[in-house]
Amino acid sequence: MLKIYNSIAREKQTFTPIEAGKVKMYVCGMTVYDFCHLGHARVLVVFDAVQRWLRASGLDVTYVRNITDIDDKIIRRAVENGETIGQLTDRFIAAMDEDATALGVQKPTHEPRATDYVPQMLGLIGQLEANGLAYKAADGDVNFSVRKFPGYGRLSGKSLDDLRAGERVEVDSAKQDPLDFVLWKHAKAGEPAWESPWGAGRPGWHIECSAMSSDLLGQHFDIHGGGQDLQFPHHENEIAQSEGAHGCTFVNYWMHNGFVRVDDEKMSKSLGNFFTIRDVLKKYDAEVVRFFILRAHYRSPLNYSDAHLDDARQALSRLYTALKAVVPDAAGVDREEAHAQGFQAAMDDDFNTPEALAVLFELANEVNRSKDARLAGQLKGLAGILGLLERDPVAFLQGAAGSDDEGLSPAVIEERIAARAAAKKAKDFAEADRLRAELLAAGIVLEDSAQGTTWRRA
Repeated sequence: MLKIYNSIAREKQTFTPIEAGKVKMYVCGMTVYDFCHLGHARVLVVFDAVQRWLRASGLDVTYVRNITDIDDKIIRRAVENGETIGQLTDRFIAAMDEDATALGVQKPTHEPRATDYVPQMLGLIGQLEANGLAYKAADGDVNFSVRKFPGYGRLSGKSLDDLRAGERVEVDSAKQDPLDFVLWKHAKAGEPAWESPWGAGRPGWHIECSAMSSDLLGQHFDIHGGGQDLQFPHHENEIAQSEGAHGCTFVNYWMHNGFVRVDDEKMSKSLGNFFTIRDVLKKYDAEVVRFFILRAHYRSPLNYSDAHLDDARQALSRLYTALKAVVPDAAGVDREEAHAQGFQAAMDDDFNTPEALAVLFELANEVNRSKDARLAGQLKGLAGILGLLERDPVAFLQGAAGSDDEGLSPAVIEERIAARAAAKKAKDFAEADRLRAELLAAGIVLEDSAQGTTWRRA
């Protein structure tokens, strides 16, 4: 039985879908005004693993991950760049897709853009107004009246009094209460705008997810996910909007992944420790980055450092080495086999990928000892559920670390191996040893066998 840590209940709960055999899941996606960073990489990979396991468990999954293609940051960046908003967002959506594909992230079922759902947002705002939960302020904005919605704060655990006294509360004299948040922003000169019953303007950030999720998944669905930083105020406001408009439970299970830290400090541009996915992929293989992300439980902090990525590369190489030595049986995963049972138990325990990976290492050790093609097939099949070990083992082990890798080319390595073989044939073992040591110093490990010499990158 799959159990999920439900953020709103603050405990693991047995997962029971609303409709038997089907899962509807919404995950907050990217605001596309710049390249995706490591925090985005974690969201992409974590919820890709979640939907992969749900599908592997025999469930029919409808997975929605939205794109925010209109907000203040996007407008400012387009003005700074001297380009249209469409040009800016299209460019960074394409870049996001490239990064996600490199990381082995499968496309969601639906990937709606906020600007395509303005009519649905207007309908939702209109319903909130009719229900007495939204009002037009003196400045032309339409706001949500937080104090009129019972239970506000139950996801984040924040009381209205705590919020009122907190520093995060925006002081705005046009609001009836400082806690109220904007649903519709009145038009400003030079900014994009849509017509509405409240005048020209554009949607607030929070309303877009309520509108897109309800349109694509229905008013009540199974799982809503996103980064821990979205729990408040974004997800709290989504609950208020959606339940306030529709009068029913919005989401059954809330999932939040932990923060990314860099050398034990929170990643931020102000600290100068901010890395885009593209920065990291210049130095590390994309599958190594995916493995690194899955090696930590999704709710735990993820600490990025070169040392941790180097360790991840070595660990992933050990798994590929097991498959290099034994050709896997292609019969598919045997779910009754002991390792498969252990893998399932780990994944059913709140998607515990660290424990699932530990099972893969146990299985790799068995493959190395037994040379059993059936177990090698189990290793490849189970890892494939997580989007790992899907490449040719030799290609991975001989592949460059990243696009900036300045190591020896395969052609040069093969020349050195041939020269070493010639030296050994001539009984010049000192020269053969020198060539082996030279290659090792360059990060190339030679492996001699009765079939000849093969190599891999250390």
